[in-house]
Amino acid sequence: MSNAFSAHPRIFIVDDELSIAKMLSVILQMHLFDAIPYADPQAALEAARAAPPEYLISDIAMQGMTGIDLAILLEREIPSCKVLLFSGQPEAPELIRKAKEDGHSFSFLQKPVHPTKLVEALKGL
Repeated sequence: MSNAFSAHPRIFIVDDELSIAKMLSVILQMHLFDAIPYADPQAALEAARAAPPEYLISDIAMQGMTGIDLAILLEREIPSCKVLLFSGQPEAPELIRKAKEDGHSFSFLQKPVHPTKLVEALKGL
């Protein structure tokens, strides 16, 4: 299990558009994160169970499992994992609000996400 105080915190980036996940992972690697991109939320969940990340950044609108569903599962299984959700969908703030009503509190950024804002948001977690 990696350590939250390690030199390179592990972060999973999940977006069904793999090119976005890869781009964000490169940006975060430049900021000394061990950033790993995923296009499939189920694959990210299985990887998290094997080697828990300190952070999860996930798109909300994905096929099969939403980013909110993934965040809730990680919150239950890996409570130390900090979550940042992002989306360009107009209904995303409402979905975040509903999750909050259900007892889940996740940070949220609107797409497109500027790299500086992303790094600032992670540091704020």
